Amino acid sequence: MRTFACEKYGNMENDSIATQVTETIQDTSALTTITDGFQKLTTTPVSEWLPDLIKEYVVPFGLKLLAAIVVLLLGRWIIKLIKRWMANGLMSRHGDATLHSFLSNLVSVVLYFFLIMAIVGILGINTSSLVALLASAGLAVGMALSGTLQNFAGGVMIVLFKPFKVGDFIAAQGFEGKVSGIQIFNTTILTPDNKTVILPNGALSTGPVTNYNKETDRRVDWVFSISYGDDYDKAKAVLQRLCDADQRILKEPKPVIELIKMSDSSVDITVRARVKPEDYWDVFFKMNELVYKTFPQEGLHFPFPQMDVHVQN
Repeated sequence: MRTFACEKYGNMENDSIATQVTETIQDTSALTTITDGFQKLTTTPVSEWLPDLIKEYVVPFGLKLLAAIVVLLLGRWIIKLIKRWMANGLMSRHGDATLHSFLSNLVSVVLYFFLIMAIVGILGINTSSLVALLASAGLAVGMALSGTLQNFAGGVMIVLFKPFKVGDFIAAQGFEGKVSGIQIFNTTILTPDNKTVILPNGALSTGPVTNYNKETDRRVDWVFSISYGDDYDKAKAVLQRLCDADQRILKEPKPVIELIKMSDSSVDITVRARVKPEDYWDVFFKMNELVYKTFPQEGLHFPFPQMDVHVQN
């Protein structure tokens, strides 16, 4: 039994040594081949091996690179053509700038992705391996950028349910402005002082949004004060005349002019009128100006804080 075990393990050891020797010889042969090739390359004149190098490697790669550039330029031109065609088609059929802005941005991203894949294939890179790599990386990036995916979903919700559209004046996330564009991940608004604010679609789709253009009209509120002792009926008639004279103030529903409060130093009259959303601020400022000029002409006085002091001896 002992003799059999020695023979067995002795044979295994000899086989292992033979394998290592064989691998060492192969490595030495490969190293020798590389060394001989390098020496031959350094000792051979450039004029002998350079043409073969250009013919076998430089020219094929140059042709591929040229083809990739042509495809890139042609692809960009086709993408712009498709976006222009989409813009004309959507605007002529639906006239919805919001849908056009979102779909145009989405289609552009998808088409550029396929264009890049085509260029990679022309250059000879294995696209299947690249797609698998991108899929794996995309999963990891998607988990890391969950907020970005939420913004994409929010953009889809905004386009589908339309709480606002391009051109509307909204208030959201502490900002007010006119919606200038709805992209895949964010919405841009232009504030009245001409600042561009970029808001994430995820927050807009889940948070409160005030849309000032959703309805066909808006209510303008004023509070004008007259002094105690002034003719209230006359002040009310003057305000009614000013409202009737402004064609931008809607006749139906009629403006409301009522006494709202008797303050310490004034009698406060509220005026509530309906106007179109685009006329809101023009009417608001103009009415303030007219009241300031008209009240003194009608013998009505603007009050100011005052205090009566009684002195007793």
